[in-house]
Amino acid sequence: MVRAELRATGPLRGPRRPRLLRRTPVTATPSATELPTSQRSPVTVPGVPDLPAQPRPGLSPDPDWFRTAVFYEALLRSFADSDADGVGDFRGLASRLDYLAWLGVDAIWIPPFYPSPMRDGGYDIADYTGVDPRYGTMEDFHALVAAAHERGIRVVIDMVLNHTSDTHPWFQASRRDPDGPYGNFYVWADDDSGYADARIIFVDTERSNWTYDEVRGQYFWHRFFSHQPDLNYANPAVVEAVHEVVRFWARTGVDGFRLDAIPYLVEQEGTNCENLPGTHRLIAGLRHMLDREFPGTITIAEANQWPADVVAYFGSPQAPECNMCFHFPVMPRIFSALRQGTATAIRDVLAATPPIPAHGQWGTFLRNHDELTLEMVTDAERERMYHWYAPQERMRANVGIRRRLAPLLADSRAELELAHALLLSLPGSPCLYYGDEIAMGENIWLPDRDAVRTPMQWDHSANMGFSACADPAALTLPLIDAAGYADRCVADALADPGSLLHFLRHLLRVRRKHPVLGHGDFRLREASDPTVLAHTRTEVPAAGGAGGETLLCLANLADRPVEVGVELPELAGRATRTVLATDPDTAPPAVDTRGKLMAALPGRGYWWLAVAPNRKEDR
Repeated sequence: MVRAELRATGPLRGPRRPRLLRRTPVTATPSATELPTSQRSPVTVPGVPDLPAQPRPGLSPDPDWFRTAVFYEALLRSFADSDADGVGDFRGLASRLDYLAWLGVDAIWIPPFYPSPMRDGGYDIADYTGVDPRYGTMEDFHALVAAAHERGIRVVIDMVLNHTSDTHPWFQASRRDPDGPYGNFYVWADDDSGYADARIIFVDTERSNWTYDEVRGQYFWHRFFSHQPDLNYANPAVVEAVHEVVRFWARTGVDGFRLDAIPYLVEQEGTNCENLPGTHRLIAGLRHMLDREFPGTITIAEANQWPADVVAYFGSPQAPECNMCFHFPVMPRIFSALRQGTATAIRDVLAATPPIPAHGQWGTFLRNHDELTLEMVTDAERERMYHWYAPQERMRANVGIRRRLAPLLADSRAELELAHALLLSLPGSPCLYYGDEIAMGENIWLPDRDAVRTPMQWDHSANMGFSACADPAALTLPLIDAAGYADRCVADALADPGSLLHFLRHLLRVRRKHPVLGHGDFRLREASDPTVLAHTRTEVPAAGGAGGETLLCLANLADRPVEVGVELPELAGRATRTVLATDPDTAPPAVDTRGKLMAALPGRGYWWLAVAPNRKEDR
């Protein structure tokens, strides 16, 4: 059993509270040259031919790095296995850092790697300050962070604040000793009638938010699976313990924390137990601690809510909360727009997105390790999405669709390019999901969301280069065997200059050259045809300074060519140049003297145009 990290020093309601017993103090992270040879990332990726050596610029001191960053979610257990046990690990991920640097990502997001029964992909944590032996050691983690930083890649890890595993020592102590120091670490009740207005999130598997515990003889509260009891944040000792956990990992040098499922931290009768003021006070307190003790370490809110609710998780200038918040509702609208052949759904959700504080940034994505959530759509929209994208019941999970990007889009290269061009031009910092850059497939016959968590496909060696494990049955999950997808791999994509992988690398390089796409002002533009989404990204000049760069981004959601007029009155008479286009050889159009730009776009076409500055502004 995992050893408890907290030692009781007295009852919770007394003057003394539990405190975290730290492991060996974390010293400064060693440089790559100080690491044993076995822990250094090789120049080339094993099994991938002729990967060029990558520059190693190190990290910049910019505290706003996240505004222009492209994130990459690397599911540790499925990314790369270094020791042939069938499970991806830290050393495996470290061996692929040069590949990620070549691709052009700025940060990797690593989902939970803590000790866990793995009943929820590691989000059921049994020890907050440990490393599951399947993934390596704490020293391996330190080496990974050092190697990533050497390449200018930052590291963000998951922090699950809402719940633990029911195997966690805190919960085991709480159920066995109600009057002990952990008795009040979770939410207990004599019956299951409390908080009746709170919805059940995992409707496929749970019938109640309460579960009876035979040992304690009471019910415990859980917003997710019944094996994941919620922590009791009404207890100051829980708040203190969680702060100590975050401090522990911040000392390793990580650059940020994705805060999982934060809308549900606090309960209150007569409410739906979501987005309550007490929750916001907790997040603001955590941010205050990080800003004071670990400046530049960011937090990202995973709050699957409407933008009007999510925007509150940025906090205020006086009491900031998260640096970033994921914008969940925009994702299904992109998929909906592709099938409707009109930009209306995307325009509507962006128009309904409230302004955010200057210190905040949206996070965006097309797919990730969870289902494509359909909670933030109408019933009619949900039914259409199921019809278009999940015709088989096995493709659905909870209130969403458990499929990968390429199969969702019927492996259409045009749609894959357009979807990524949209992702990288809309407000926010985009996050890519491992394997989507090579259009990996899915396995809908695996349980729950494992359909989209299968091993990364690197080359044509054993187990597609993911692992040298002799027994395929020992792999963390089975390899993809779907026709058309089973043989796809990084090696082939690298060898083909026309592959999706090379396209995405080019796209990321273009975005890096135009930071306005990360921090520029966003403005929807009137287009003469509803099939086209038109918007500008404009650098806001400093007080008294000249105007910055303006990009006009066009996207044709229809599968037919269209000629569209875009209204740009304040840009009248300006020339443009092509930054990115479906057909880069087409001459870029100018904005006429009436402030109108006419553009011809192919079906599923995109065009990013840099607008020439006004000569008067240059004087």
